[in-house]
Amino acid sequence: MKEYIATFHTHISALLTSRKLTALSVRAQMMPVPRKLSSSCGTCVRYWAKEPHLAAMDADVEAVYETGADGEYTRLLQND
Repeated sequence: MKEYIATFHTHISALLTSRKLTALSVRAQMMPVPRKLSSSCGTCVRYWAKEPHLAAMDADVEAVYETGADGEYTRLLQND
């Protein structure tokens, strides 16, 4: 299981994505964006899955990161 963090331009997009991931039986939680990552709304979705589930992201997603064992983030998706 890998850990991912998705950031969003709006709070509602974070909420919609969290609900969609949960409906897919993915463990997900909303939380403040880590300081190393930037977000327009300050809310992100942290989730644990075998794959990043990029298709489940709301259209207003800012970026999706995979969290490494060393605490570093690898960007998988950037949506300006």
